[in-house]
Amino acid sequence: MQITRQADYALRAIIFLSRLEENEKAATSLIAEDQKIPPSFLAKIISQLSLAGLIHTSRGARGGVSLAKPTNEISVLDVVEAIDGPIFLNECTKISSSCPFLDSCPLLEVWREARTDLVDKLSSTTFSHHNIMPAQIK
Repeated sequence: MQITRQADYALRAIIFLSRLEENEKAATSLIAEDQKIPPSFLAKIISQLSLAGLIHTSRGARGGVSLAKPTNEISVLDVVEAIDGPIFLNECTKISSSCPFLDSCPLLEVWREARTDLVDKLSSTTFSHHNIMPAQIK
């Protein structure tokens, strides 16, 4: 199991933006260059992050991209789900009635607990400097 390349790029873009001063904007070309994200791919990601309410975009000479919320209000889960949708480890954790073995499956609780643990960890990890430090970011 692995997040998509697009979600990884989105996380990198948010990391970049989280390092800016409050109300500072960055050009997408600068984000793409700094984070090694193909510019055409970043344009789609920026659009999805904007639709999710995580970033603001503005055009023109003084335009750019900035965070729409404080860094402590944006979680890793917010970004991943904005790009990839809700996290599910198995179909039975998504739509429990779709599995014919629902009543007798010995792994059902394992999948549910693992999903809960993962979602809890990602939702409690924010982009504030107290939560994700630059040294932890590669």
